Amino acid sequence: MPAFAESSTADPARHSTRALQKGQQTRAAILDAALSLASHMGLEGLSIGALAEVMQMSKSGVFAHFGSREELQISVIREYHARFEEEVFVPAIREPRGVPRLRALFERWIRRVSVELDSGCIYISGAVEFDDRPGPVRDALVSMVRAWHAALERAIRMAMAEGQLRPDAEPTQMLFELHGLILALHHDARFLRTPGALDRARAGFERTLSYYAQASGAQSATVRAPAARKSARR
Repeated sequence: MPAFAESSTADPARHSTRALQKGQQTRAAILDAALSLASHMGLEGLSIGALAEVMQMSKSGVFAHFGSREELQISVIREYHARFEEEVFVPAIREPRGVPRLRALFERWIRRVSVELDSGCIYISGAVEFDDRPGPVRDALVSMVRAWHAALERAIRMAMAEGQLRPDAEPTQMLFELHGLILALHHDARFLRTPGALDRARAGFERTLSYYAQASGAQSATVRAPAARKSARR
């Protein structure tokens, strides 16, 4: 009898755990679909109704996981940032401090943009949608972009500390120029469909790096990649 009583109390606990896991899996699946929709239609294209249709769920079922369209949009931004961080930041941070790490961050950023050419970058499209619309969604987007910019600026400052960039280099200006290359790449490759845009972005990075490189002691760290040299000669 005591053993039976112990089993009776354990079963509800296991049931509760399974229900929690199922709920988390469902939420993750909804979020994955929402991210796909937002990549193609923008954050403003997201709606509980559209997502319910894609997931073949009721609107109330989707609503139960997010509570509002605004919370759904914010969750998508956070998920996008988490994936961006995993694909771009985490692998690059394993590179040695200085120019090698900065180059890895930029190269992986370019690769991410190249994958998104047929869908869209939520950082870029979201900035267009919410640049003049204050509120929690804009705040979440700004926070994620600033976190990424801060990581890049730290890499620039580390390269300066390693003596691989000039001590008088201005990290904020260099960051501005690198971000500008990504925006130009996205525009030319996605909107204009200009051939060679990826190579031009890489060549632009190498030129920027050369400009900010320390005159001595940085030559080995700033050797141009073959693709960049090839583009530069065109």
